Amino acid sequence: MEKDIKLELVGISKSFPGVKALDGVDIVLRKGSVHAVVGENGAGKSTLMKIINGLYKRDAGTVRLDGKEVMFSGPMESSEAGIAMIYQELNFFPELSIAENIFMKRQPGKTGIVNWKTMVEETQRILDANELSYDPKMKIKNLPIASIQMLEIVKAVAFKAQVIIMDEPTSSISDKEVALLFKTIERLKKQGISFLYISHKMEEIFKIADDITIIRDGKTIISGAVSDFDEDSIIAHMVGRSIDNIYPKENIPIGEVAFEAKHLSSKGMFEKVSFDVKKGEIVGLAGLVGAGRSEVCRAIFGLDSLDSGEILLNGNAYKPKDVTHAIKNKILMITEDRKKEGIVGVRSCRENITLTSHHIRKGILMDLKKEIKEATEMSKKLNVRFAGIETPIGSLSGGNQQKILLARWLMLESNLLILDEPTRGIDVGAKLEIYNIIIDLAKKGYSILMISSELPELLGMCDRIYVMSQGRVTGCLEREEFGQEEIMQLATRLVK
Repeated sequence: MEKDIKLELVGISKSFPGVKALDGVDIVLRKGSVHAVVGENGAGKSTLMKIINGLYKRDAGTVRLDGKEVMFSGPMESSEAGIAMIYQELNFFPELSIAENIFMKRQPGKTGIVNWKTMVEETQRILDANELSYDPKMKIKNLPIASIQMLEIVKAVAFKAQVIIMDEPTSSISDKEVALLFKTIERLKKQGISFLYISHKMEEIFKIADDITIIRDGKTIISGAVSDFDEDSIIAHMVGRSIDNIYPKENIPIGEVAFEAKHLSSKGMFEKVSFDVKKGEIVGLAGLVGAGRSEVCRAIFGLDSLDSGEILLNGNAYKPKDVTHAIKNKILMITEDRKKEGIVGVRSCRENITLTSHHIRKGILMDLKKEIKEATEMSKKLNVRFAGIETPIGSLSGGNQQKILLARWLMLESNLLILDEPTRGIDVGAKLEIYNIIIDLAKKGYSILMISSELPELLGMCDRIYVMSQGRVTGCLEREEFGQEEIMQLATRLVK
């Protein structure tokens, strides 16, 4: 058995000020296998992975690679030992090319001079081997998140890592790209490469994983072969209780139209998009990656340009100028990329919550006492798990960061609340909490527009669903018409 062990974690513990993140975690990763690490946000999964790759130093416990104890001083040292990590929040250099990003700190050449020709050719070879049709010289900032995620995976595979850690690797990629990723993983498993795989998507775990370890509150709850579990048992071990209904949808009285979009167009992005959202209504935007859903919402929120079309807020004309203008008109949005366009990672939870709350100001300064009081009350209301209101938001789990972003907008009044992938990278327990928050907002008369790549989420939460394909709205389904097949038919419809 020992010969089959690639990586072994024994009694791993780690504490931060006021928080014990890990408390004696054990995991055994076999050679040529996929080991799923599952748990709620804040359970300690990402902390554990960062200990393995040397980003954090463990307080106690042992890490053995190929039977030898290791203590890496940083990610470069772990990389040289054959461990690669793909983070949930993507790390890339937007102004550099695909080739430069893939070969960062590994550039071919001599005496400090980069051999650009070789680097581009090698990048092209890597892309071709992985069936990716990108130009190696293209700046990575011009790619969608899904493409950047795939390149991170390709980068790890290209440099012959023997252990690949994947933290929610499919959170931003299409079904086609997921299939390609799984095909690549299966091929690499046959070569003896091992994977630690963090995911909240149950269907993925049962499809790709061989073994599973469930962590709760920083402790190993249970480990075993995936075949020994079903979805209900995994969820029960994750949250410490059974969850009978993940979607707490209620029949809420729906009022008048609060937001109406008419024939919205942006060149190369979307064309003649029309829809409306009523007070107390949750409206979904469905479609495949690249359909234009996020682009429409970003234009409404003033993040991107809108070429033509008309928007009405409570019957009054509204033309988006920028984000500040949108917020003044009570249009609020949580974008799909919370790291880039949501949180201010180096600031505290208090500062992130009150970032747009001008009513707390005394002149040009914040009323600190009032700010602390209101931010604390809001974080308690949303059950944010942290050491305190002054905790840097960057140290929080993804689910708690998402709650902080919701708290920010709940400090303000809203004509339209846009939620772009509101539960991306969030565990089952945190999802349920966020769903309940969304339902409560609908009860208060909020008009909510929700984008999600998870069809069960839209089907479970929405009153109506608009479907987009190739930048156009191809249909609208009422709740009694909902079905995955019906949505996919509209999402794959060719638009002339």
